This record gives sequence, C-alpha cells and structure tokens, in this order.
Amino acid sequence: MPQHPLRTTLVAVLASAVVVLGLAGPAAAAPPAPGNPSDGEITAAQAAQDAAAAEVGRIAGLAAAAQAQLEQAQVQAESAGIAYEVAQEALAVAQAAADQTAAQLAAATAEVTAAQGRISVFSRDSYMDGTALTTTAALLDAAGPGELIQRAALLDWVAENQVDVLGELEVAQVAQANADSAARQARDQQAAAEQAAADAKTTADSQVASQQSVFASVSAEKADYDAQLQAAQIQLLSLQGARNAYQAWVDQKAAEEAAAARAQQAAAAAAAAAAASARNAAAASSSSGSGSAQAGYVLPAAGRTSSCFGARWGTTHNGVDMAAPIGTPVYAATAGTVQRAGPATGFGYAVYILGADGAVTVYGHISRYYVSAGQRVQAGQQIADVGNEGQSTGPHLHFEVHPNGAMYSGAIDPVPWMSARGVSIRGC
Repeated sequence: MPQHPLRTTLVAVLASAVVVLGLAGPAAAAPPAPGNPSDGEITAAQAAQDAAAAEVGRIAGLAAAAQAQLEQAQVQAESAGIAYEVAQEALAVAQAAADQTAAQLAAATAEVTAAQGRISVFSRDSYMDGTALTTTAALLDAAGPGELIQRAALLDWVAENQVDVLGELEVAQVAQANADSAARQARDQQAAAEQAAADAKTTADSQVASQQSVFASVSAEKADYDAQLQAAQIQLLSLQGARNAYQAWVDQKAAEEAAAARAQQAAAAAAAAAAASARNAAAASSSSGSGSAQAGYVLPAAGRTSSCFGARWGTTHNGVDMAAPIGTPVYAATAGTVQRAGPATGFGYAVYILGADGAVTVYGHISRYYVSAGQRVQAGQQIADVGNEGQSTGPHLHFEVHPNGAMYSGAIDPVPWMSARGVSIRGC
C-alpha cells in the first residue's frame, strides 16, 4: 500500500503526544475523603469544654473553701486538746490539795479525840467519888500526901494545857473543815472544767472528721470534673483535627483536579492539532493526486493504554483500552463510512466505521457521538467523546480492528495492525 509523504510527520506528532501522555500516566488517586465534622458538632464540643471548665473552676473554689475550713477545724481541735490537758493537770492539783487537807483534818481530829479521852477519865473519876470537880474539893479530898500531889498535878495540867489545847483544837477543826470544803469545791470545779474540755475536744475532733469527709468528697468531685474537662478538650481537638484534615484533603483534591484539567486540555489540544495535521495532509495528498484521503491513519484518542488485546479471565479482550478523562476527543482512525452509531451491548454507546481498506474499526464506551450511520468521515475527524458507559470500570476508549470487514467478529490485535500503518500504540 502506498505511503503518503506527509504521513511520517503526522505519525511523529501523534507519537510524541502519546509518549508524553503515556509517560505521565494517570494522576495519583486522591485519598478517600476523611470525615468532616459539622459546625454543630464542633460548637457542641466547644460548649462541652467550656461547661466542664466552668465546673472545674466552681469545684476548685469549693475545694479551697473546704480545705480552709478543715485547717480551721484542725487548729480548733488542737487548741481543745491542749485545754483538755490543762484541765486534767489542774484537776490533779486540786485533788492533791483536797487529799492534803483531808489528811490534816484527820490528824487534828485524832488529837482532839485523845485530849477528850483524857479529860473524860478525870471527869468520870471525880463523879464516882461523889464530889464536884473543884480545885479545893479535889485537893481536900485527897487520901494522903501522894494522892494530893497527883491531883494537884492533874489539875495544874488541865488548867494550864488541856483547856487551851481543846480550844485550839476546836478552832483548828473548824479551819480544817473549811479548808476541806474549799478543796472539795475546787476539785469539783476542776472536774467540771475537765468535762467541758473533754466535750470541746470531742466536738472539735468530730468537726475535723466531718470537714475531712467534705474535703475528700469535694476533691473526688473535682477529680471527676477534671477528667470530664480533659475528655472534652480531647474531643474538641479531635474534631478540629478532623476538620483540618478534611480541609487539607479538599485543597489537595482541588489541586489535583486542576492539574488533571490542565493535562486534559493539553492532551486535547495536542490530539486536535494532530487530527488537523492529518486532515490537512489528507487534503494535500488528494489535491496533488499522489494518493487518496482514505489512505491516512491516526491514533483514535490521546490516552494511556490500560488494557491490551488478549485472553482475560477465561474470555478474550478483543481490543485495546485507552484510559482518558471523560470528554477527551475520539477520532476516526481512518477514512470510511459509518456503519453504526449509538447504543451497543456491553459498550453503552459505540461507533462502527468501515474503512476504505475494507477493515472495520470500533470505538466503544463513548459518552457522546457526533456521526450517524451512512456518514462519510475522514481520518482524524472527531466522531465522539471518551466516556464510561456500559460495562466499564473507568473512563476509556475501547478500540477494535476487524480486517475482514465484519462488524462483530474477526477482531485482531490493533497494536501491530496500526503499527504496520505508521501509528504506534504504546503500552502493549
């Protein structure tokens, strides 16, 4: 088959575009979208944190007050304990004084009793003699000089000693009785003071125990609110972190989409330029008479080869898949007549073209098509857009070649067939 002199230039342009796009490959898939907390969730978390912080502040104030009251109660209990010890000491002193006066009173009483006994003996003897106990009678009644001397001595002792002793002992007895009464009264007062001190100590100890319980309760409540505040802070930070991560994902996705759009525009421009060159070359060849327009061949789409011809999972993949964004232009690989355009089983939409060379080329999974059955097309003419219709896992063009002219059978590997006609499909 004769080669058109401009075909080499067209092939070089298309090959360059394919190499660039093939090497660039598809844009890295963006990571899945992270969770994006709502404004209401973040506001609720902030409110929970503020509420917990307020409670922590309130409980901290109560804890400080309880601690102050506990310290006051401890000081009061200490003072009450000291007062109790002082009262016990004073009671012991009062008891010792009472015991001492009691002993002195007992000694004085014994002396009075002895003196009274001696006088009672003398009085009894005088009574038994039947005479009055007078000094003259006692002396005249003596039986002899010895008894006279004995009675005179007794009367002299009684006159000079016993009467005074009896009077002094009586005064001492009254004084000792008064002292004993005062000592007992002081002891009773100290005993009452000791009891009051003991009661005060008991009350103070009870207050300390009560304040310790209050302080422990408030401290436990504060610890609980501290934990709630920490949990609320963690929740808020988690939501804010998730919001930041989501915003970063959005920014990354937007940047990747912008880059993909720029790459798509560049690829579309390159493919359009290549198609225009092909049409111009075909027109020039026709006008010069050195060949026919139907003799030109072009790459059907600018994209990355994602699947080649051959056996796949127990069946045969009858074409080559060229991955490209939806909307990428699809061109007629060669001049010919459209045999069919529209819905096609498995492809969603497809265009079938019978070339001037007798081969049928098939363009499947397209999103839009711009030709109809019976229409004549030129090589490089846009006939459709890349899509993701039918049984497809991603946007691409499915390209088949049937050299025997049958639309649905006799498919061969398009790569060597196109290569033999000066068009390189890389990736297989």
